[in-house]
Amino acid sequence: VQLQASGGGLVQPGGSLRLSCAASGRIFGIDFMGWYRQAPGKQRELVAHITNGGSTNYADSVKVRFTISRDIAKNAVYLQMNSLKPEDTAVYYCNAGRFGMAYWGQGTQVTVSS
Repeated sequence: VQLQASGGGLVQPGGSLRLSCAASGRIFGIDFMGWYRQAPGKQRELVAHITNGGSTNYADSVKVRFTISRDIAKNAVYLQMNSLKPEDTAVYYCNAGRFGMAYWGQGTQVTVSS
């Protein structure tokens, strides 16, 4: 499974960004997709993930502000990020689970700064 993430960039506090991630390759059997992030000097942490059935899970720090969605037909997952804060600055990684294995994209930088 190959994951290609896009949509990161520089945004002012309070702004919005939409991340996209497309899966390709051996996509049969993917049962969830999601996003993690890693800020400098910190461990990688879960941001949100979504199952094939549409069940979602969010980190407490992003609830209400971020929305994860998935287009199964396009093998894609999206993360709409609103009301961004400086503490959201991190490299965001797309993640997928397939038959008990985890796959990772290359990461996209999100910087929230005035």
